[in-house]
Amino acid sequence: MFRIHNVLAAALTGVLIALPFAAAGQEQVLNLYTARHYSTDEALYSNFTKQTGIKVNRIEGGEDVLLERIKAEGANSPADVFITVDVGRIWRASEAGIFAPAKSAVLEQRIPAAYRDPLGEWFGFSARARVIAYDKTTVKPADIARYEDLADPKWKGQLCTRSSSHPYNLSLIASMVSHLGEAKAKRWVDGVKANLARDPKGGDTDQLRAVAAGECTIAIGNHYYYVRLMRSSKPADRAVVERVGIVWPNQGDRGVHMNISGGGMLKHAPHKAAAVKFLEYLSSDEAQAYFADGNNEWPTVPGVKLNNPALASLGTFKTDALNVAELGRNQAIAQKLADQAGWK
Repeated sequence: MFRIHNVLAAALTGVLIALPFAAAGQEQVLNLYTARHYSTDEALYSNFTKQTGIKVNRIEGGEDVLLERIKAEGANSPADVFITVDVGRIWRASEAGIFAPAKSAVLEQRIPAAYRDPLGEWFGFSARARVIAYDKTTVKPADIARYEDLADPKWKGQLCTRSSSHPYNLSLIASMVSHLGEAKAKRWVDGVKANLARDPKGGDTDQLRAVAAGECTIAIGNHYYYVRLMRSSKPADRAVVERVGIVWPNQGDRGVHMNISGGGMLKHAPHKAAAVKFLEYLSSDEAQAYFADGNNEWPTVPGVKLNNPALASLGTFKTDALNVAELGRNQAIAQKLADQAGWK
């Protein structure tokens, strides 16, 4: 179900009905469709309005539902910008032809090439590292230093992960396809499946808790789930952090696999100038700091000062320079390999 904010919209009897957000040509409004569901993003919208005078109307919902809505609305869509999480989802939106290039020297200068579409249709505004978690009491980080190590038979029955069909894991598999080629990536996926301690279930936080509980000794997850536990005041969460450590994989070669949250201006945006201003704002130091402080994500813009001690305490690490668009291109292959291996 949608969460509706400052907008007149309805979905009746399965038919999407979009009522006007604002008349086209009025540049003091931005109509945003977003799959981000973090309450801390409220500051992003309010500060953008304070700086520009542009009011942000938004609809929040699941990325697939929002994408279908945009496609169904077509040229009559009131939406100016679509924001979602995971580059695979952004790639699908781009392939659906909903974006238009946002010509902006600011975005080209501030967002590194690895985190934006080569054609300028979408941009990554926050980054997520897919890390390896391990049981500090039984595992040495050096023994699980690379993603490739996850397929080593010595970890048989010791690995926990969420479903392979989740976009975070599909993007990781897609990165292995890019770096290893399909044949070697297939062997890796087969090895990962063979090492599972149990059938995949739950989210990334559940994998961390499973390691702490002794259900497995290693797991895969995004870094910010671990940082959330670090920042928690709950004894149970603190106990997980005491027991579980994380590894930045592949520091001796290509670097850790990164994913993004981002989006772009829509092809039929009625307020294109406001859309570009909003995207540029998301690349500002202020907005980038909100991503880091509010949801423990890494800024994609280099050099942004972190006001999040827990995130900063993780230190620096080498990141994969692969353009994340490659992860989108390899999504179908990634799913095929997971299906062939029986990794549910």
